[in-house]
Amino acid sequence: MLNTQLLGGDGMHNFKKKYGQNFLRDESVLTRIIEEASIEEDSLIIEIGPGDGALTDKLKDVSKNVISYEIDNELIDGLNNRFKNTNVEIILDDFLDRNIKEDINKYNYKNLYVIANIPYYITTPIVEHIINSKINPKKILLMVQKEVADRFSAVPGEKDYSSITVYLNYYYTIKKLFNVSRHSFYPEPNVDSAIICFESKERIPIDDEDKFFKFVRDSFRFKRKTIKNNLSNYDLKIVEKVLKKHDMDLTVRAEKISLEIFAEIYNEIK
Repeated sequence: MLNTQLLGGDGMHNFKKKYGQNFLRDESVLTRIIEEASIEEDSLIIEIGPGDGALTDKLKDVSKNVISYEIDNELIDGLNNRFKNTNVEIILDDFLDRNIKEDINKYNYKNLYVIANIPYYITTPIVEHIINSKINPKKILLMVQKEVADRFSAVPGEKDYSSITVYLNYYYTIKKLFNVSRHSFYPEPNVDSAIICFESKERIPIDDEDKFFKFVRDSFRFKRKTIKNNLSNYDLKIVEKVLKKHDMDLTVRAEKISLEIFAEIYNEIK
């Protein structure tokens, strides 16, 4: 149920479509998120979009500190009252505008986690902001649209495999944990959701990440075309040489090529 104390005596809140507000109300899902996160001791958690504080309330019990970013000023007083004199800091701001490193510098912690139920239309910008901020969380758990989770966690050969999949897998090991019905939210969204986990990993050595990601995007430029077509501006002899090592040729499409092979081709081309 929604926290009526937070939202006002009648439990009403002016849900704002522009913020993609859908509050998670399924207690079993909240509990499972905590279980799947496996928060280690002496940890700092970044939460994006606490809503009515249902998940925040559980996060504070399994961590040393929680920083929770909320963009809706109508929720701030209730959140501040609810988590007064606790280990939760509520920040009224757009997460995408924050200098996250500055926000977390005042905390002492061993491990950093990011956990969020985020609006579907800004999923990728939020992940990119985390990456670009270089805060290196041990684990990220996100509630996202099911189709987005499928795309992020796809493997070579699957229809959802794309350049964004390769980009994210360069930084993280990605796994879809479980689906969440639209009926678990209030108000109900028009789509089902999923919890997806990003775990930090050792990166493949690349001299220029921006150029590498451009190379990957070029490989996927026209989904139905072959690598030969999409990479016509690159040295195809080198591309072909690497592909042959992996029993492929220039007629292969990008969705068949793994991150490791993309990196090998790029490192040869550069």
